Amino acid sequence: MTLLGVSCLDADDEFAAYGTSRPEFLLLLPFDGQPATSGNGTHVAFVAASPDQVAEFHEMALANGGTDEEAPGLRDFYPIPGCARAYVRDPFDNKPEVLCNGFSTL
Repeated sequence: MTLLGVSCLDADDEFAAYGTSRPEFLLLLPFDGQPATSGNGTHVAFVAASPDQVAEFHEMALANGGTDEEAPGLRDFYPIPGCARAYVRDPFDNKPEVLCNGFSTL
């Protein structure tokens, strides 16, 4: 996450808080005590500064136990045409995306 300018600001056995100068993204164990599951339709995307950061995020995720869900590349989709993006599946079965726009090549 430091690649994207975000770091872990606080964590314990039940949560982790990420952000720049304040928490912007939280990872929590389920409040009901049941096993965590990935949510159908849940979507988390992180903004990268460049297509190179998109590719580096993807590479780092794979090196740390993630699996490829969509390799880095340019995708045209509404509302962001020419968007560089990639998806990974983390070891907990979440599917985060990293993207940037306004670039014509990777």
